[in-house]
Amino acid sequence: MPLLHIALVHHPTVDKQGHTAATSVTNLDIHDISRAGRTYGVDGFWLVHPYEMMHHYVNRVMEHWRDGYGSTYNPSRRESLHVTTLAHDLGEVATQLESIYPDREQVWVATTAKPSPNSLTYGKMREWLLDESDDRVFVLLFGTGWGLHPCVLEEMDYVLEPIYGPTDWNHLSVRAAAGIILDRLLHRAT
Repeated sequence: MPLLHIALVHHPTVDKQGHTAATSVTNLDIHDISRAGRTYGVDGFWLVHPYEMMHHYVNRVMEHWRDGYGSTYNPSRRESLHVTTLAHDLGEVATQLESIYPDREQVWVATTAKPSPNSLTYGKMREWLLDESDDRVFVLLFGTGWGLHPCVLEEMDYVLEPIYGPTDWNHLSVRAAAGIILDRLLHRAT
């Protein structure tokens, strides 16, 4: 059975002017994407940020909900953070996944709101994720700010097609996009 890890990348991303940027981790992103990941059964959620001050902040938030007062105040939030891990960069994510799953191929897939040549369709990725004979580890990246930096997109095995709604406007929060994409890839028919 294939595995799915998701990563919220805060650097390298781009800002509104298209410059390389590092964005701040938000409390809402930690909780909401962890909850979406837990709901859809992802095997891991990686928060990727290069700066130690952000790691300190994220650790404080997660400790509150995992072990502090928040763990008894809202036990389901504690449970949703169970698969959430911090990393300094995508290389660290790849190395950790290699040590956890040494015999599994990693497949890296980026998300973007912009059209990309030869985009991977939701149908094809869903087919892979539901194929019980597939033993690969898929790593699905979400960018913050104004999206993943082009250098990240160039290194990916695939770029997932953008989310298109019924209008020509396309600027979702990363939390909303993550929920929609996980639903398109992993929902169970009722």
